[in-house]
Amino acid sequence: MTELQGLLQRMVRILEGSGVPFMIAGSFASTAHGLPRTTQDLDIVIDPPNPAALAVMVRSMSVDEYYVDAEMAQDALRHRSMFNVVDHASGWKVDFIIRKNREFSRTEFERRIRLSLLDVPVFMASPEDTIVAKLEWSKQAGGSERQRRDVAGILATVADALDRGYVERWVRELELQEEWALAQKTSV
Repeated sequence: MTELQGLLQRMVRILEGSGVPFMIAGSFASTAHGLPRTTQDLDIVIDPPNPAALAVMVRSMSVDEYYVDAEMAQDALRHRSMFNVVDHASGWKVDFIIRKNREFSRTEFERRIRLSLLDVPVFMASPEDTIVAKLEWSKQAGGSERQRRDVAGILATVADALDRGYVERWVRELELQEEWALAQKTSV
């Protein structure tokens, strides 16, 4: 078992044991649906039903095994932002992103799919939602070739199975037309 596989198993066990719904997003989602990319962090979108569930989740992480700040986690929940956890043994960083309170984010979370990542059953953002999220991250960064390449990799891999109508709806609603056009021209 790799360090990452072990970390993923532990995170899933903690999330499920705390009753905190989750989905894998970011580069792991784009790799699962597209082409591999190296990264040293794991993005997990979470939707704690209440502050107590988040507190249980954080308390489940032993200070001997993880760096986690309980106050920062609760602050992230209040502001719908993110907080980090670092696995001491491997050095891997987990970015816990609180699901935003907006229509796209609610829809994205409802559409998450169950699949296996490193032989660990997880919920993962769909290919379409990963594309939209990557386009949004690229726009926020002022244009990111890496994010566009991730989108191009998903397009090349998923191709005809992709629900382009769904993607284009959110591209319009989130005003991502320029990023979408550039991503479609990006070579992988």
